[in-house]
Amino acid sequence: MDFELTKSQKEIQKAARDFAKGEFAKELALELDRKHEFPEKIWKKAAELGFIGIHFPEKYSGQGLGVLENILVAEEFCSRDSTIGSALILAGFGSECILRFGSDELKEKFLPPVAEGEMLSAGAFTEADHGSDITFMNTSAEQDGDEWVINGSKIFITNGELASFFCVLCQTDPECKPTYRGMSLFLVEADRKRVSATDVGDKMGIHMISTAEITFKDVRIPASNLIGKQGKGFYHVLEFFDESRILIAAQALGIAQGAFDRALAYVKQREQFGRKIAQFQVTQHKLADMATKIELARLITYKAAWNFDQGRIDSKLTSMAKMYAARSAVEIADEAIQLLGGYGYMAEYEVERFYRDAKITEIYEGTKEIQKNTIASAVIGKLK
Repeated sequence: MDFELTKSQKEIQKAARDFAKGEFAKELALELDRKHEFPEKIWKKAAELGFIGIHFPEKYSGQGLGVLENILVAEEFCSRDSTIGSALILAGFGSECILRFGSDELKEKFLPPVAEGEMLSAGAFTEADHGSDITFMNTSAEQDGDEWVINGSKIFITNGELASFFCVLCQTDPECKPTYRGMSLFLVEADRKRVSATDVGDKMGIHMISTAEITFKDVRIPASNLIGKQGKGFYHVLEFFDESRILIAAQALGIAQGAFDRALAYVKQREQFGRKIAQFQVTQHKLADMATKIELARLITYKAAWNFDQGRIDSKLTSMAKMYAARSAVEIADEAIQLLGGYGYMAEYEVERFYRDAKITEIYEGTKEIQKNTIASAVIGKLK
């Protein structure tokens, strides 16, 4: 693989960087974080410029580009501001389920509003009793004529209270063994009767993103809201994770870069004991380690995205990218706080917020332990 970005990819990268520089005002970010508000105006501007759904086909209001271009935008946004960036890149979360597996009708109806900044979307997979284990679902869907009736609840749903629709994984054949072969994926509009969303409460980070519990009580949807094939929901979600984990890796990569940039700028101007902090070897070694981790995370994340765009979907590689980039983001943000000392603990200097936002990348879309399971399974292969 040639790791050199094309001219057009570099232009997208620069456009995203310039947009973030112009729109992600520090004072606004601190205010939105404090108030736990979604950056709606910035989201709509980003959509107008084509940054949202950049990997959607043009007929669905996208740019017809790939996952690599999408993560270049994500990296730039999150490096400029970890929280605004995260909110924007996850505005269409779950919509790839429709893009990859949905009917033409569902694509035509729901993808353009996502790309145009008219709708937020959500993937509803996690349940309170199962966490990262999606091989069994308590949420059920039963067919009743030309409708499906959904009952159950999902927890920790990104965009939960603001989303216009959810991609919901349900058990449709409880007698199937193993149970995951009896799951199906459905699109459920948020405004349907007996769909309710409740905020999960205060979170450590990503304060601009709504995280909610979604409850379904005898919710009726048309049979046409089935996403993909009946009984293949589990497999559709696994394929979705192979794409979404690359995006989370890019989110983590951007956060790591942003924390590093702020720490580097600080140590180059801050003096202690009559010298710039950057002149001390211990500081230089810290910076060297941080820069190396960022470069390695970037290489594996870009490679995972490039492979996906070439049609080579590699679960091992996407899990490696997500796990390594997320761990690096946490470690680099932590080190950035240490380099700033007491100032690093203050909201004004931003790195404490980057640290809070970094941690979630190790948890959602499968914890680091889940990623290790995937990697180990691929490495070991089938045992005789």
